[in-house]
Formats: sequence, structure tokens, C-alpha cells
Amino acid sequence: MADFSRPGSLYGAIDLGARKQALEAQARREAAGPQAAASASIVDVTEETFTTEVIDRSMTMPVVLDLWSPRAPGSAQLSPVLEKVVGDLGGRAVLAKVNVDTSPQIAQALRVQAVPTVLAIFQGQAVTGFQQVLPEQEVRRWLDELMGAVEQFYQANPDARPPAAAGEEEAPAGPPADPDLVAAEQAIDSGDLDAAAAAYERLLARAPGNEDAKMGLAGVSLIKRTESADPADVQRRLQDPADIEAQLLAADLEMLSGSVDEAFSRVIAVVKRTSGDERDKARRHLLGLFDALPADDPSLAKARRALASALF
Repeated sequence: MADFSRPGSLYGAIDLGARKQALEAQARREAAGPQAAASASIVDVTEETFTTEVIDRSMTMPVVLDLWSPRAPGSAQLSPVLEKVVGDLGGRAVLAKVNVDTSPQIAQALRVQAVPTVLAIFQGQAVTGFQQVLPEQEVRRWLDELMGAVEQFYQANPDARPPAAAGEEEAPAGPPADPDLVAAEQAIDSGDLDAAAAAYERLLARAPGNEDAKMGLAGVSLIKRTESADPADVQRRLQDPADIEAQLLAADLEMLSGSVDEAFSRVIAVVKRTSGDERDKARRHLLGLFDALPADDPSLAKARRALASALF
């Protein structure tokens, strides 16, 4: 069953808190007409275009992520099936194809262990998927279940549904973007995480309650802490219960993969069994992870209660 309870966990991890402009992008695609929409329903994605083509698009429609490799025979079997069944939806979903050989950071962030892997991304979160070659009939059944879950989400959240027709009245423009927020997004696009962090810090100095800046800075810090991590080495180090650094790094990797509850539980477990400086370090690390999510994320309330119980 697809789970849409955390819209933004994947968005926060990959997009580092950048402003959500998917509705505007969707409107532009609709204005381009049905032919443009059909041709855009299948896209090749790289590390540079992941945010725009996957995360932003997923805020208004499901994105089927095909993680493939030319070295994997299963990819050659499954990819044409995905192209066919997603194409039959007439633009109601997007197939985003990622060559894991040329975009390894995407595969690492999503903790892909084998190809082909298929993930459905919606509202910035990986909600369902499979890791095997399925016949067309089963792929269609999986996609039908996904689209049904998306419709249930919109029925429960009607304000989130994008405009159905290009002729609908355009929503009023929001306030202009903060220059430091724009600078942070541009720095992220160019791969300069230090400059992005500095821009977010400037914005927070002026507006301490700015949630986009808080999430962005937390996301940048998360990426910087994990960019040189070897997941296999972290897994090996986890065998030593005294290796607190490995536990915290494992939690960071879980956050990047969208496993938010697992990351929180891991650090809270460290808080429970440690004391003194180690406990305080784990507590502060957890609070930093909290900052990577929107304030109304339901996982935060649960984790805050668990942290209070662990501390007192």
C-alpha cells in the first residue's frame, strides 16, 4: 500500500529545502499542449536534473523512477514495459529513467542494491516500488494501485490537486523569493554546498523562523556529512555497539534514503543507552535531523515524544 503520510521527506533530502515550484512547472507543461505533455511523459534523468524532473514533478503527479543499467539484462526487459504502460496513462504520470552507471549518487542516495529497481515518487517521497523484472500485466496492476492511491490522496487533500485544465484561472503569484534563498538554490545547482550553507545562514540570521532556510541548511549539512561515506563500511562498523559515530552516520544515510522513522529510532536508541557527552552528542544530532523536515511532519511529533521518554 502506498504511503503518502510524509510529503517532503525525500524532497528535503535531495532538494535540500529549495522552494517548491512544481505547480508553475506543471502549468507551463499544460500550456504547451497535449503533444508536449506526451513527449515529456518519459525523461532521462541525471544527477543535475533529478530535482527538476523527479522531485518537483512529483509534487503534482506520480513519477515512476526506472533505475537501470546497460549491464543488467533485466533492465533491457523491464524498461520497454515501463515505457509502454506509463505512456498509456496519457501524461497522468511520468517515467524518469536513471542510468545508475552514469548517475551513481542517485542510486546511493536511494540505497539501490540491484538493478532494475523501480520506485514511485509522489509528493517528494518514495511511496512504493519493486526490484525485479515483472511481466506487463503485473506492472500494469502495480501502476493501477499507485494511481488509485494518488487519487485517494487527492480526495483526502483536495487543495493539493493541481489544476485539471489549462483554461482555469491562474493562481495569484506569491511573494518574491528571498535573494538569499535564491542564492542558496543556485549554489546547490552548481554543486557549491558551502556557498549554499552560507546563504541559508544569512537568511536565518535575518529570519530565524524561516522554515525553507532551516530545512535547506539541515539538508546541506546532511549531504556534506555523508558525501564520502561508504555504506558497506558503515554497515560493518555497526557491529560494534560502542561506535557511536557509525550509528549517527547510519542515521544520516537512512534520512537520505527517506527512511525517516528508522533514522530517528536509531539515534533515540543511542540516547537511551549512553550518558554524558555521548548522550548529548546524539541528542544534538537528532535535533539537527529534525530540522530537515517540515514542522508539521507527523514523524516529528512521535520522535519528540520518544526522545523525551529516552531523556527522562
